Amino acid sequence: MPKNKKRNAPHRGGSGGGGGSGAAAATAATAGGQHRNIQPFSDEDASIETMSHCSGYSDPSSFAEDGPEVLDEEGTQEDLEYKLKGLIDLTLDKSAKTRQAALEGIKNALASKLLYEFILERRMTLTDSVERCLKKGKSDEQRAAAALASVLCVQLGPGIESEEILRTLGPILKKIICDGAASIQARQTCATCFGVCSFIATDDITELYSTLDCLENIFTKSYLKDKDANGICGAPSTVLHISSLLSWTLLLTICPISEVKKRLEMHFHKLPSLLSCDDVNMRIAAGESLALLFELAREMESDFFYEDIESLTQVLRALATDGNKHRAKVDKRKQRSVFRDVLRAVEERDFPTETVKFGPERMYIDTWVKKHTYDTFKEVLGSGMQYHLQSNEFLRNVFELGPPVMLDAAMLKTMKISRFERHLYNSAAFKARTKARSKCRDKRTDVGEFF
Repeated sequence: MPKNKKRNAPHRGGSGGGGGSGAAAATAATAGGQHRNIQPFSDEDASIETMSHCSGYSDPSSFAEDGPEVLDEEGTQEDLEYKLKGLIDLTLDKSAKTRQAALEGIKNALASKLLYEFILERRMTLTDSVERCLKKGKSDEQRAAAALASVLCVQLGPGIESEEILRTLGPILKKIICDGAASIQARQTCATCFGVCSFIATDDITELYSTLDCLENIFTKSYLKDKDANGICGAPSTVLHISSLLSWTLLLTICPISEVKKRLEMHFHKLPSLLSCDDVNMRIAAGESLALLFELAREMESDFFYEDIESLTQVLRALATDGNKHRAKVDKRKQRSVFRDVLRAVEERDFPTETVKFGPERMYIDTWVKKHTYDTFKEVLGSGMQYHLQSNEFLRNVFELGPPVMLDAAMLKTMKISRFERHLYNSAAFKARTKARSKCRDKRTDVGEFF
């Protein structure tokens, strides 16, 4: 983020002052709206300073579900900030479902629009809310809190603010990831969050290495101890191991060369065992990680040689042409597509360039490092990825896109298409495809009758 931003003193209240929030609640109550007092988890968990009242905001789940459409078409900046203040208050609600919906609503808003100044003023309050929900909440609430933490760091970018968020939440995330009694889904989301926040905010190299060690301790449990392909790799914890592996691979791309060499020596000969996993997503994650590791190794040493290259290429070729009947067709298609590219990367040092369009710009993904980084942030931001690629300085720096392109009102108007116009366009395209398929079927029928 820009270094010349004015660093305002952090506000402890999420609603810009207790008086305003109370007035809003009183107005809502007078108008017939339901008024609820926010109950903290316990007297020890929240001080008087952080307690507040609901600001008359309605069901937070509606905001979480509507997402970007509400922001783009129905709300102004002031409306959005008012709703977000209400949602921040609701993260202290007595109901777990209300807290979860509030967290999801804030996350969706921040994934869809840049609100740097708004976040900067309330980052302490938001961090406190996320910390409390991670510590006291159950599985779904912890997942929502971790997802919000990731987007907070994406919004703030590298700097003191994100470092403070990671310093506060990092130990809690690590504890949840390593807690065997915690929900697998919560641990999975925390592993992704820990990787993303560390990628953005880690300034201490020893902390980065510690995070890598933590993630390694998780995904290496999927390494096959023998030739039995039905080992722990097929366990329910596989989803956690996948997220840990992908986060570990992401962080490896920002490590010093000496550390990369050390980690490659440790894992290059063990990682291929994950290609035998029963879970297609683990096979794909392992394949893409191997392709990235080969790319890193060859950047460090142009004449890099892998001893077991023949056996590895045989396995990759088998996965790229897999026709096992006991596997779902969708999984086989997905797997074959990925492993064709992985095989080309290992054998020919080639990468099929992909083009990502956002607004009037285009970004070319031409390396495995770039692809993995893009896929990670797309998972965090969802449909807001294109918007952030256009406007978020941190992401533009990551992908070397330069300063944001300034668009005038006329350009924005020509780029924007209404929901009704999208519906008409999609309907016309569907009819055209149906007509083309019908003609093709008719031709095949005629040929069959002729013979």
